[in-house]
Amino acid sequence: MIASSPSVTSAEPQVLALAALGWILEDGDRAQRFLSLTGLDPDTLRAGLGDVSVLGAVMEFLANHEPDLLRCSEALAVTPEELVGVAQELAR
Repeated sequence: MIASSPSVTSAEPQVLALAALGWILEDGDRAQRFLSLTGLDPDTLRAGLGDVSVLGAVMEFLANHEPDLLRCSEALAVTPEELVGVAQELAR
């Protein structure tokens, strides 16, 4: 599981966003909700893994749904505030 990775807690924003995406995609229902709400499809998502706007959409998805935000922060061993901060940084 990603949570035990010490590099996630001190990661660059893009690395943390990718870790969060991995967490989102671990659950089929959550992954489908993510794709539906962001308008992304699997091919666009794969092609955009290095794109700040795609990673920003990942973080915005979490920031806008507190239950997922809290579960993801716990799984990644970061605070919810760190995840929201990454969302804000990627939105610039």
